[in-house]
Amino acid sequence: MTFEMANTIFQLPFMELLYKAHSIHKENFNPNMLQTSTLLSVKTGACSENCSYCAQSSHYQTGIEKEKMLDTIQILEYAKLAKQKGSTRFCMGASGRSPTEKELESICDTIKEIKKIGLETCVTLGLLNDAQAKKLKDSGLDFYNHNIDTSKEYYSKVITTRTFENRLDTIKNVRDAGLKICVGGILGMGESNTDRINMLVLLANLPIPPESIPINQLVRIPGTPLENGEELDTFDFVRTIALARILMPKSYIRLSAGRTQMSDELQALCFFAGANSVFYGDRLLTTKNTTPSRDDDLFQRLNLEKEVFVEMQA
Repeated sequence: MTFEMANTIFQLPFMELLYKAHSIHKENFNPNMLQTSTLLSVKTGACSENCSYCAQSSHYQTGIEKEKMLDTIQILEYAKLAKQKGSTRFCMGASGRSPTEKELESICDTIKEIKKIGLETCVTLGLLNDAQAKKLKDSGLDFYNHNIDTSKEYYSKVITTRTFENRLDTIKNVRDAGLKICVGGILGMGESNTDRINMLVLLANLPIPPESIPINQLVRIPGTPLENGEELDTFDFVRTIALARILMPKSYIRLSAGRTQMSDELQALCFFAGANSVFYGDRLLTTKNTTPSRDDDLFQRLNLEKEVFVEMQA
């Protein structure tokens, strides 16, 4: 897939684009079914990276206090509650550039326990080398989340403490270890539609496209360089969801951060355009998420059902 081809699709008349995306979505998924995940911050604050959108960066004054990593027993309680509320995947995020060996050992132990209660597992721990990725795979991990955030061309305007190539190296290490990947980006950081298209083209052209693609709308965090970020055009947001569905027809596309700012109507358009996964629960790491009661009400009004996870036996 080339940029020119993807741009032609992106620029289709809006209704035609939605029809095309929804048709592809119906060919590959039940359009009335949503996968639901819960995200927990297991280690918070004092990150050495300077991601311009992040509340946990030590470079900015955002009011987020540093907290040590939760232990397995604490995390497992959150996982059990997430399952009771209907989530099928439990995602754990730890702040920092890369995990220490002690942190990695602890996370691996936790993954083993969460798998026992019948949940898919996903972690985001920053940059990984090949040995670290292999250790996570051996623990039973299903997904590794490592967003590329934006296009290669725009990346340095958002983050300077690590390169775009660092991101791609980690994704390769994770893939080589045999893990599924959860890779997407953030919209509303000042990037253009060209950047959004380039980001999706890169993901679509990976040897195996991501099984899960989170599309975030920027949450403006006071104290960060992007606290006064641009107002995102809602139709461009929907176009981006639709393009992701067309370019990667078999991937789950998740409406992630920023749903508290979205109207029910905008979310419905995104679901029609091919989004079929959400984060379910009151919080996403350190930011607010749409309440479960509001989600349940919306899902009922749209006749959407939560997907049930059935683990395949080896």
